[in-house]
Amino acid sequence: MDLAFLHPLYEHPGPWASVYVDLSRHTEDTPHERHLTAEAMSRELAGQGGDEATCRAVLDAIEELKHSPEPHGRALFARAGHVVLDPPLARAPQGGWAEWTSLPRATPLLDLTGEDAVAVVAYIDRRGAEFELRSALARETAGSVTGRQWPVHRTSTVDWSERHFQLRVENTWEHNAAEIADALAVCQEETRADLLILVGEDRERRAVHERLPKRLHDRVVEAPHGAGSRLLDADVEEARATHVRRHAEAELERFLAARAPDDEGRAGAAEGVPALIEAAREHRIDELVVRPDGGDTHREVWIGEDPDQLAVRRTDLKILGEQHSWSARADDALIRSAVATNAPAISLAPAEAAREQDVPTGGLGALLRWTEPD
Repeated sequence: MDLAFLHPLYEHPGPWASVYVDLSRHTEDTPHERHLTAEAMSRELAGQGGDEATCRAVLDAIEELKHSPEPHGRALFARAGHVVLDPPLARAPQGGWAEWTSLPRATPLLDLTGEDAVAVVAYIDRRGAEFELRSALARETAGSVTGRQWPVHRTSTVDWSERHFQLRVENTWEHNAAEIADALAVCQEETRADLLILVGEDRERRAVHERLPKRLHDRVVEAPHGAGSRLLDADVEEARATHVRRHAEAELERFLAARAPDDEGRAGAAEGVPALIEAAREHRIDELVVRPDGGDTHREVWIGEDPDQLAVRRTDLKILGEQHSWSARADDALIRSAVATNAPAISLAPAEAAREQDVPTGGLGALLRWTEPD
């Protein structure tokens, strides 16, 4: 997950209100229920020490969502009487919650919006294709391509005089498949889609698949639906979930491989809070790896005003010359450091093997970058 959109959360000091609102329920009573949610979240923040202006800002922001048709939810991050960031969520936050903490509770975003795989669905036939962009938050047309319109159908005759016509049909199919593949590659580049779902008859799907650039082959899913079919939301969601799981499993494998030291005795991965804090202070985190159910995610660490001012113990910050310090969750402190150094982060929650093997240890790890000595 690219964390660049979180930069506004670290331009000002805390404390912060972090609120996750479930908007997945839509009934006649929804506006009233969301009004009650707004009041409850505001009271919860006040009970944790939130200032009146910020609690009011959160209440007003949730009130504005009373009639929202959003399918999943919204995260709200507020301080000093203002909502600073309010990203929509790709998954419902299971009832929602509110916390008042020294740093924004941004880590849940890794699961609730981070791996929202964007898919281009290509509805293919012999004449061309229509493209549709699908994600957890959007469903919209993404263009079309029309190939040669004649001839596109074989004849039923076995007369040898028809062989020339049949060859022209084959050429038309080949031409149209190449046109569709080219247009689909352009669409993927423009939309930065994670997944390409091909819908149509077997032969047409395969013809397009084979003509796509090799760099896209591992993003392709062929849906077993005939020409003219439209994918249901459940079909797309299954393909998207499979893609997210495979990506998490691939990153897990990459992390496991990086644990082994290289020829110079340096490991390409770190795990455990002390090692990660050292890597964060030295700006060596290349990708933060988080298993949300790990015990170290909520471990207390100490932070200063700058993202690279963090330590296991408060006295360690004083030794580093930091006069002001606050306690924070380890995962939130490391997210802040990752944002400051433009490092991405990923949740391993979809990879079952991560839980089974307790990887990374304690739930927090990182792939490392190394700088060559001058």
